[in-house]
Amino acid sequence: MWRKLIMILTASFALCPVSAQSEDDVRLIVNIVVPQMRSDVLERYGSNFSEKGIGRFLKEGMVLTNGYYDYMQTVTPATLATLTTGVNPSMHGVVSDSWINYVTGEKVGILDDESALGLDCSEGAGRYSSHNIVLPTIGDNLLSASPESKVISVAADALSSVVLSGQRGAAFWFDEGNGNFVSSTAYMDRLPTWLVRYNGLKFPLSYVTSPWTLSKQRDKYRNSRYSVFEFKRADNLTKVMMPAIPRSESKIDYRSLLYSPFGNSIVAEFAAQVVSNESLGSDGAVDILNVCFDASRYVCRRYGPESLEAEDMLYRLDSDIADLIGSITGAVPMDNVLFVLTSDHGSSDSFDCGRVPVDRFNADQFKVIMNSFLGVQFGAGDWVLDYIDRQLYLNHNLIYQRNLSLKEVQDRAAGFALQFRGVSHVLTASSMLGGYFGDSYGEKMQNSFYPRRAGDLMLNLMPGWIEECEESKAQSGSMYDYDTRVPVMLLGWKIPAGTDAVEFDMTCLAPTLARIMRLSRPIASAGHTISKVDNILENIN
Repeated sequence: MWRKLIMILTASFALCPVSAQSEDDVRLIVNIVVPQMRSDVLERYGSNFSEKGIGRFLKEGMVLTNGYYDYMQTVTPATLATLTTGVNPSMHGVVSDSWINYVTGEKVGILDDESALGLDCSEGAGRYSSHNIVLPTIGDNLLSASPESKVISVAADALSSVVLSGQRGAAFWFDEGNGNFVSSTAYMDRLPTWLVRYNGLKFPLSYVTSPWTLSKQRDKYRNSRYSVFEFKRADNLTKVMMPAIPRSESKIDYRSLLYSPFGNSIVAEFAAQVVSNESLGSDGAVDILNVCFDASRYVCRRYGPESLEAEDMLYRLDSDIADLIGSITGAVPMDNVLFVLTSDHGSSDSFDCGRVPVDRFNADQFKVIMNSFLGVQFGAGDWVLDYIDRQLYLNHNLIYQRNLSLKEVQDRAAGFALQFRGVSHVLTASSMLGGYFGDSYGEKMQNSFYPRRAGDLMLNLMPGWIEECEESKAQSGSMYDYDTRVPVMLLGWKIPAGTDAVEFDMTCLAPTLARIMRLSRPIASAGHTISKVDNILENIN
């Protein structure tokens, strides 16, 4: 409680309630992304959410339960780019957090930019920018149409913040090396004075030393599996085993916060600071704040969606969202704020949950065996460059040096890949370049394919299968409903309460928000305005 009180006091000097110039216009859009939130979360846990947090969306907002991503590559960078551009990865080009440059054979990180320098980052970190973002986002459209507007993205992960910020917005993220919220010279010359002051208070440090205890009585929980909680009695949680904290502050394990609900709490607190200190929504120009709660993904991946840890994380996030809404609406009238809450993707069940007999796909082993196979077929060599998010990258330079057909090498590799346990479908880059897959799995894989960055082979795993990773019990990145189906909830402005289960493609969200802001849709947007919202806007206009 004292942390929240300090947060309010430190923000109060810059926070002054104002009235928007027009009662009919939205002045601030707050896009809240909760990673790995499956479509069944609202039904499963809805009665336990508070009336001021997620429960407020359910009671007072428009709840759209059946959004879907119409592609296979449901990984965080790809889906965040879809949310902001209104197109699939085949158009926006964000296929993963990295890919292989076929000319040089080197890996390219979507964030990495040697021309940028980190601001207040730990040594050598933060050299990030949006220079690899191909298409303008809805935020870029806003800044082009309204230079007075602000588009700011906040996240624990630099990846999430940079992708959400688009080509022209500002990005802030949490530096796990020193516990600061930081940015880079790609976005500003120096950190704002208020942020330097905020970092000096070291709010995240208090969370590192806090135990993670259940936020509700044990009998309120739907889940029963747990990994790190310790109980004296069946109904009484005593503590969570957290990593030991070194005495030297320079070696504090801030990264551990991302594997607990506290990783979301620090982002929510910082987002409130951004709104107040940057005066978002306080004048006649509409602003956008993007907030991604990355710790939700870390917790769900490590402990699984069936765990007490994942469930309690949602309840604590519910409280954080309630505080954020309260802080924002204390400065900007609710009639002029639109909160949008959705997810970048869902999640598989834990591979070891026992519901369906599944296993894990060993990507490292796959690379080695595939390289040996191609060596037998075409002669010894380093045929495989890398495997990234279900995509296999082959050595094009070697293929051309041997005067081989790229298509033939891809086809043979694809045929061999289908012999591996856990692989259900394989498509080659040549087949996706030269043909059109208008239905079923082929369409979803092709919607994920961006020629300049995608692998030579794209693999789809069997339902429930995930890639082997020591720290992951559950993952995303498939074309199955548990990954592609997510809810979208809108609260505030002139959006009435209600629930709708009509299906809609998640490419529709960006053009819908563009219409609400009276903007042109993103230039490549493939989606239409969400019909339920479209009808409301017709009545408003």
